Amino acid sequence: MVSNEQRRRQLAREKFARQQERREAARRRARMRNAVIAGALAVVVAGAAVSYAAGAFDGDEAAKDDAAAQPKDPCKKAAPGAVKPLSFKKEPALAIDKSAKYRMNLATTCGDIGLDLDAAKAPHTVNSFNFLVNKGYLDHTKCHRLTTGGIYVLQCGDPEGTGEGGPGYSIPDENLKDKRLKDNVYPAGTVAMANQYDAGKKKGRNTGGSQFFLVYQDSQLPPDYTPFGTISDSGMKVLKKIAAAGESSGRGDGAPNATVVVDKATVTKS
Repeated sequence: MVSNEQRRRQLAREKFARQQERREAARRRARMRNAVIAGALAVVVAGAAVSYAAGAFDGDEAAKDDAAAQPKDPCKKAAPGAVKPLSFKKEPALAIDKSAKYRMNLATTCGDIGLDLDAAKAPHTVNSFNFLVNKGYLDHTKCHRLTTGGIYVLQCGDPEGTGEGGPGYSIPDENLKDKRLKDNVYPAGTVAMANQYDAGKKKGRNTGGSQFFLVYQDSQLPPDYTPFGTISDSGMKVLKKIAAAGESSGRGDGAPNATVVVDKATVTKS
């Protein structure tokens, strides 16, 4: 006959074992989510093998420990609303004025990030964002990736928040011979497209979608990603604030500790 005390101890051991299993499972998910993708190019490649889950852990002890270790979030609470589940069968018809100036503003939880778009050199890219933004495609989306070592970018534009989302169509690479991209460096203040190009296999050209990256410090990258605009001075200050909060993996590539949500995106023509 098992005594009440023995039974109590057995139940306690089983509970501890379950807690340890949950803790280890959470750590495995975190390692998978925050793993650094091999190769410098993969930092900005949409649809990479490793995805960054938008959700946090499952609420167990490991999640509480990790949350306690995170630095203070410098950004405000996101505006009410949800991402629109939009998908389109083909690239929109070219409708912008290539001789005009376009500006995209990302009103984020961390502050406004203004982008001056180069319609003359990247008409397909600017036309695509003009189309998507006017549909509300970017509203309430998270900027899901921050890199802080060697390559210094904040990646946004994925409605799924995983690094794998897109609008349902692809746009061509443009402006890859821009004179600003000297010595395989994307200078601070550049906004460029993410894509699925594999330099080793030389496959994946013309695979841009809706994901883009904002360069907040000179970054060593070959000219394989469409540069289509520049970031305003005030926008750079916002990016520096986001970067200063760091990223979740502690290894230079992961979800930003700052909760960066695009409350509203707009495109204006002048």
